[in-house]
Amino acid sequence: MDSLVIAGRGFRSRLIVGTGKYKSGQETARAIEASGAEMVTVAVRRINLDRHKESLLDFIDSDKYFLLPNTAGCYTAEEAIRTARLGREVGLSDWVKVEVIGDQATLYPDVQATIEATRVLAREGFTVLPYTSDDIVVAKRLIDAGAAAIMPLGAPIGSGMGIQNAASIRILREMITGVPLIIDAGVGTASDAAVAMELGADAVLMNTGIAAAQDPVLMAEAMRHAVIAGRAAYLAGRMPRKLYATASSPLEGVVH
Repeated sequence: MDSLVIAGRGFRSRLIVGTGKYKSGQETARAIEASGAEMVTVAVRRINLDRHKESLLDFIDSDKYFLLPNTAGCYTAEEAIRTARLGREVGLSDWVKVEVIGDQATLYPDVQATIEATRVLAREGFTVLPYTSDDIVVAKRLIDAGAAAIMPLGAPIGSGMGIQNAASIRILREMITGVPLIIDAGVGTASDAAVAMELGADAVLMNTGIAAAQDPVLMAEAMRHAVIAGRAAYLAGRMPRKLYATASSPLEGVVH
């Protein structure tokens, strides 16, 4: 089995999906099911923790899906650390996707604060998956801080522009070993997911690309197949690019 392994835990699916922006809890559940994902990320600050009121968690079967709390909406390391601790205290998980936003217009990460939060949480026993830039230096510092994966953006969060930094992703793929490389943000359609996987990403995390589609459930299914196809193509090894044509049926050995 070509499993995705994070911190010693294996996952059959290399697609990780978010839970925001859907029209209803029912649509969220149907899209997650169609995606084939096993890991589902939820924003701690957007979960209704009052068990007597309807919550997003009512629509996610925790026996079937692995919950990955995230610190979406945090702008300082302290906020992210506090949010991660809250998620663990209420029984969500001791895994956390760390997001510390540094700029409201682009939603680019504050990498210094992200490294700080990663270091603190890793020391406290969390399995930390940080959302980060595509900078190899930052990636190495995050690994040194205890990150269990590196999650660079492919384009700004929610932009749907597709992978805009292919060269940077290739560099990360060549130089990052020991932890998974997961593309987080920017995927808009299935071909974007396939490209991310063909570049060597170990997995893709997405939310808006599915939730904002005209038919989210159908798009979730498309993303499922795209990630599988992109991974297979990466493992297969594409043919070399050539400037000139090469005949599909060579003439060598042909009797005239």
